[in-house]
Amino acid sequence: MYGIYIRQVSRVFAFALLVLALGLVPAHAKTDFTGTWKVNAAKTDFGPMPPPDSIVEKITHEEPNIKVSVAQTGGAQGDMNYDMAYTTDGKESVNKMGDNEFKTVLKWDGDDLVGETKGAFGDFNFTAKDRWTLSDGGKTMTVTRHISSDQGEFDMKLVFDKQ
Repeated sequence: MYGIYIRQVSRVFAFALLVLALGLVPAHAKTDFTGTWKVNAAKTDFGPMPPPDSIVEKITHEEPNIKVSVAQTGGAQGDMNYDMAYTTDGKESVNKMGDNEFKTVLKWDGDDLVGETKGAFGDFNFTAKDRWTLSDGGKTMTVTRHISSDQGEFDMKLVFDKQ
């Protein structure tokens, strides 16, 4: 009988230690998109858009702030360099590319970032819905994008390799 009591006390003690240990585990850290990312043309689908020769994005992610510096060469748009700044807290971020203004709301959906951007290029109004995902141990970033405009809808899938 004494042996049964010791086993029950040992189980309760072990359970209490487990609960305590689990309470000390830090909360799951958010995904960090920081890095220099180069588009992988072989894995990327630009939809009906003509592809550029190259896209490199340098991302600095210090939660809740994300800064993206984009260097794009070639393609129908020619060479472009621009910076965007976002927050991941669901608040609207306003960015400009030349005379064009874009309003984006970016927030977490599990380990992914999802965003909606509304803007225009001249008279071409659009809404873009994005999902940013990391895979392959943080070596691959995929941005799936659905674009809606007065002229129709289409999807894009941008795959970037970490440099």
